[in-house]
Amino acid sequence: MTTSTTLSSMKAEVTIGFGQPFVMIGERINPTGRKILAEEMKSGDYSRVEADAVAQVMAGAQMLDINAGIPLADEPAILAESIRRVQAVVDVPLCIDSSIIEALEAGLAVYEGRALVNSTTGETEVLERVLPLVKKYNAAVVAISNDESGISQDPNERFKVAKKIVEHASDYGIKPQDVVVDPLVMPIGAISQAGNQVFDLVRKLRSELKVNTTCGASNVSFGLPQRNGINNAFLPMSIAAGMTSAIVNPLHPELVQAIRAADVLTGVDDGCGSWISNYKEKVDGVSAREGRRRRRRN
Repeated sequence: MTTSTTLSSMKAEVTIGFGQPFVMIGERINPTGRKILAEEMKSGDYSRVEADAVAQVMAGAQMLDINAGIPLADEPAILAESIRRVQAVVDVPLCIDSSIIEALEAGLAVYEGRALVNSTTGETEVLERVLPLVKKYNAAVVAISNDESGISQDPNERFKVAKKIVEHASDYGIKPQDVVVDPLVMPIGAISQAGNQVFDLVRKLRSELKVNTTCGASNVSFGLPQRNGINNAFLPMSIAAGMTSAIVNPLHPELVQAIRAADVLTGVDDGCGSWISNYKEKVDGVSAREGRRRRRRN
């Protein structure tokens, strides 16, 4: 059985799924830790939001995460305007990211297409607020594997939370393929088994619940030096375990290359067509192979 989660914008459609290319969800439109971006968004300047959207898509992101969590700001209005601005400059589907239900609804109300809502947890109160909204707007939803008891170190407990969310979603008429589970990536510098916990859980989610998965990939390297090196190794290993999407920074070309290489090595990029089209050597617009052929003729 294959599982497909289909998202769309006004002009484009993306499928997160088993046997599909890994979906990179660009993370940069997020004011957390970006003081200049936060101040600009708060003051109504969306030029950096628009530029970040274009740059991430040009770098390879198939979707973009949009977050407007700014303290003491009108998050619903800022999130809605950010979505309008981004949809005006890029065609990719969006992941609408907020813990504020009013902001999620404001974003969904202006979104054109089928969005991914980021997110719900397994807490009953949160489920009862977010899931009706997901159903109302025919969206898909990210399900984070923690509940009232917190984040368990046991992958089996996190699996139980994910299963609970999938079952509750079904009660609202939301199909399992429209629940994308986040297994929760913890910092490897603090928890030495954090990577294995994710790999084990992703395998179990794929084989038993048959749901797609995503994560905030950079969490794994938090607090460590040379974080990109950890991230670049973590994602291909997660893909090998069965992960189908992640929220990442596509402006790191080595990370994008590592993800595309994983698609090749897992047989998703059949015939290496995507790899070749992205990385074949070119000289003055002519492929190296064609250049050699021309030189032999001359």
